Amino acid sequence: MNNTSRTDWDRIDAMSDDEIDTSDIPPLTDKFFLTAKLRMPSSSLATVAIRVDSETLSWFQSKGEEAEQHMAAALRIYAEAQKNVADIRQSA
Repeated sequence: MNNTSRTDWDRIDAMSDDEIDTSDIPPLTDKFFLTAKLRMPSSSLATVAIRVDSETLSWFQSKGEEAEQHMAAALRIYAEAQKNVADIRQSA
């Protein structure tokens, strides 16, 4: 899989907030905030060693000191989504 970006990041970085076109982003409604959930990893984390491609690891590490916590949260969100899909299939 080739994930080479064709984005002109220098141009993007040079843009001001006012220059960014956000017209295709729907507004956040009260319904969104009523159903939104803050997802943080639990404090009972296990230590594991896994292989992660260098590009993905670099991206998480570029986000700062909490890279491991963010990776754990991403894995938890993925696992929850897969559980939800399985539950839906079982009830169908």
